[in-house]
Amino acid sequence: MTTAATRHSDRRISPVFLGILAVTAVTGWATWTGFAEQPGVAVFLFVTAAWIVSLCLHEYAHARTALHSGDTSVGAKGYLTLNPMKYTHALLSIVLPVVFVIMGGIGLPGGAVFIERGRIRGRWRHSLISAAGPLTNVLFAVVCTAPFWLDALDGVPAGFRFALAFLALLQVTAAILNFLPVPGLDGYGVIEPWLSYGVRRQVEPFAPFGLLFVFALLWVPSVNGAFFGVVDSLLEALGIDEFDTYCGYELFRFWREPSGYCAVSP
Repeated sequence: MTTAATRHSDRRISPVFLGILAVTAVTGWATWTGFAEQPGVAVFLFVTAAWIVSLCLHEYAHARTALHSGDTSVGAKGYLTLNPMKYTHALLSIVLPVVFVIMGGIGLPGGAVFIERGRIRGRWRHSLISAAGPLTNVLFAVVCTAPFWLDALDGVPAGFRFALAFLALLQVTAAILNFLPVPGLDGYGVIEPWLSYGVRRQVEPFAPFGLLFVFALLWVPSVNGAFFGVVDSLLEALGIDEFDTYCGYELFRFWREPSGYCAVSP
């Protein structure tokens, strides 16, 4: 079996991830109970920590799928421990996605795991490895939106509802953007095994710039408006209105002067 080549220590959950998970739990509790003196700080820490947790699970899904597809090297690289510091460009794996969220409320990927594709046979396996990450974002989005489409928010504090709505928005944007067939993103990884060798060689030099290209494109007002129009429509279908996500983003950016529309009692 492919898992036999990995030691138990290679699959042990990292204390770093457990620490991030603890921050998520504590700040989520503080947001729910109103314990925090400044609600915005609690929302910022809760959403940021939960977002990093989702990044770790995204990359874990890639690595775990690769392990069962034939790449037993992922264990020795630490990818199965959920430790974000083990990813390629560890600093960018944490800082860059958070910067994207602060600058535009967009869930863009940052972490990366190096898969030894030569160990894997079969185009379907290669496609599934690439799809596993964004499918995790889809699952995370379902969890975040479930209280809304199940009408289970009676008695839920406004601050927590706003934070959950904003976190759902990040997961939806991450899923959509990751599935774009742009070199360097998972969507291209899904279709790449089915392309001819010549096409892949021509596209390969552009892969390092794919993420930056998408981010730059989203700064174009017309593109940004169209993109978030689709996102808002999806969220609305799941029971989350634009007011909730707007207030979640406003609370998240606690350092800015509040508009007054999203006041939350501490």
